[in-house]
Amino acid sequence: MKLLEGKTAIITGAARGIGKAIALRFAAEGCNIAFTDLAINEAAEATEKEIAAFGVKAKGYASNAANFQETQQVVAEIAKDFGRIDILVNNAGITKDTLLMRMTEDQWDAVISVNLKSCFNFTKAVQGTMLKQRSGSIINMSSVVGVSGNAGQSNYSASKAGMIGFTKSIAKELGSRGIRSNAIAPGFIITEMTGVLPEDVKKSWEAQIPMRRGGTPEDVANTCVFLGSDLSSYVTGQVIPVCGGMNM
Repeated sequence: MKLLEGKTAIITGAARGIGKAIALRFAAEGCNIAFTDLAINEAAEATEKEIAAFGVKAKGYASNAANFQETQQVVAEIAKDFGRIDILVNNAGITKDTLLMRMTEDQWDAVISVNLKSCFNFTKAVQGTMLKQRSGSIINMSSVVGVSGNAGQSNYSASKAGMIGFTKSIAKELGSRGIRSNAIAPGFIITEMTGVLPEDVKKSWEAQIPMRRGGTPEDVANTCVFLGSDLSSYVTGQVIPVCGGMNM
């Protein structure tokens, strides 16, 4: 039997990058996938087809993860379409990097809203369904900079650190109802976003990593499979670094 056979997952921001890798890896393990993105365009439709090719149910939903009302509506629609919600992966995120002296209020607010408020929005929306089931796994995509901080990323680091505090609080609130809450802290992961960095910047990052390479979206997705499956049935309130030892 596959590790996620018969389960249903919501993955936010999953039309590309790490979110897409998680969706495909989950589907390979038999999980039905509801994913969200700002718009269901050609890329999102292609992702939906790739997921469905594994023989699972797949549907993309247009939703602004930072908008509370939109989130409540889309989760209600997903619950109706799929019948249950077993896993939530709060993956939606943006960066607007700059030093604090140059950072605008809008740059701060946008990152906090998309990265942190979206985590609150979706978790609150799935809570009712998971409580009725008396089971569920919530996986929040934090970052190593949420643990260590990083110059030029005060907004991003604050949002990711906030996710860690939220993760632990929800674990304490919902653990007695069979609902687990954990965070993953990726390090330098090779995606479209990091792929545009100059070569010298990438080499500088890799020099700080004991494994001397960037991670892949699949490295993160594999950890998500562990946290979403019954293999981690006694794991909650934890932050798992996926960073090649970068955070040591």
